Formats: sequence, C-alpha cells, structure tokens
Amino acid sequence: MGEQTGTRQLLLLHGLGTTGEVWLPWAPLLERRWAGRWLAPDLAGHGWSPPLPAYTFAALARRVVAGLGPVADRLGPRDRLVVLGHSLGGVVALALAARQLGLPVDAVVGLGIKAVWSPAELGKARELAERPVTWFASRDEAARRYLRVAGLAGLFAPDHPVVDAGLRREDGRWRLAMDPAAFGVGEPRLAALLAATDVPVLLARGEQDPMVTAAQLKELGVPVATLPGLGHNAHVEDPEAVLALLDPYH
Repeated sequence: MGEQTGTRQLLLLHGLGTTGEVWLPWAPLLERRWAGRWLAPDLAGHGWSPPLPAYTFAALARRVVAGLGPVADRLGPRDRLVVLGHSLGGVVALALAARQLGLPVDAVVGLGIKAVWSPAELGKARELAERPVTWFASRDEAARRYLRVAGLAGLFAPDHPVVDAGLRREDGRWRLAMDPAAFGVGEPRLAALLAATDVPVLLARGEQDPMVTAAQLKELGVPVATLPGLGHNAHVEDPEAVLALLDPYH
C-alpha cells in the first residue's frame, strides 16, 4: 500500500476476512490529509500474509511487528505511530500498544470492535474455523462469497480491485485468500488489553453497527465516538468521517 515521507506514521489494520486493500479507497484522502507515511498490511492468514499455526491476538500483533521491520527501526524519539484498526484489526491495534511490546505507539483508534460475545457466537466462530477451504468454479462465485464473509456486500462490486486481493486462483478453481482457522481467534479480553497500555485509546462505532453498542464500549472506561448513520464498515462507507477521528493525533 501507499507510503509518504514524514514523521507521522499511520498503521491501518483491516477486519476479519478482508485484506489491507480494503483501505485502497483511502489513498487520495490520505495524500491530502495525512502528512506522514501510512501502511496497510495484511493480517496473518489474510491476503498474502501466511497463516499462523494458531490464532491469538498476541500472535497477530507479533506478525504485524515483524512486518513493520525497518519502519519501526526508523521511528525516532519524536516520531509518532498512530494505529487505526477495524474490528479484528482494532483488537490487534490494542495488542500492539501493550507496554511490554515496546513499540512506540502514540495512540489507538479501534473501530467497530465487537465487545460482547455470546457462547453461541463463539461456538459458530469455532465451527467456521474448523471448516475446510471452500472451492468455487468461477471468480464471480468466490467474489460474492468473499464479500459476504468480509461483510462488504453492497459496499464493493464483485469486480472491484479490493476484492481481487481476497481471492486466490489455483488449478482453475477459486478460493478465498483467508485461512478459515482465523475465525477461531476467540473473544478479545478488551479490559485486559486496555489495562496493558498507557497510550490514548478511542473506541468508535457506526451508529447502525449491529455488532457493538455504545453502552458496551462505554463500560470499558475509555472515550467512545459514535458515527451517525454509519454501520459496521464505517471506514468503507465514509472514509472522511473515520479519518477525522485521527485529527487529535496529528
């Protein structure tokens, strides 16, 4: 993804089932509104990032750190690393900000993080994690499944370049790029993650997001922002509204 020179580093982390390319429509906006470098990697088991032997939020965060490599090394004492993560990526963002990790994170914005999980929801996630890879005869079939799994149906057309990053073709058949085992990452321990960091954290949600309520987020004791009229994928629906959440951290 795109990068620009500067001392403000922005790390964009996608949600479960998608890839770093979901931030592609942000590129023109970031060129105008973000003066520093920005990076949007694939989380482990998504896109072109290899799978993990077992999925935990800490393991996902360690893979991000490993991928940052030279970027983290070049951060000077006055450089700032701001992390914006959506859903699963928001939890990984909190894990990256843990004081014991030693990464110079300056602030975290977590968007659309599901805070409360029922036993039935966790059971369904485990079931999905144990399913074998599904193969499709055509790209269109695979693309439509990808959009449903990623929660992006109606937001991107099946032939959009963002969708290409979530698909793989092998021997004339198509599959999703995602490792199904990633569904088994489990329930985030948000209170513990927040207790493990000293940096400012903002938790945000779209007003119409069915996965998390403002009341659930407010129980965590950090600032909460609700974005009017938006849903779970607020960063796709209205990039400018979500990018504005970062204004205090410029």
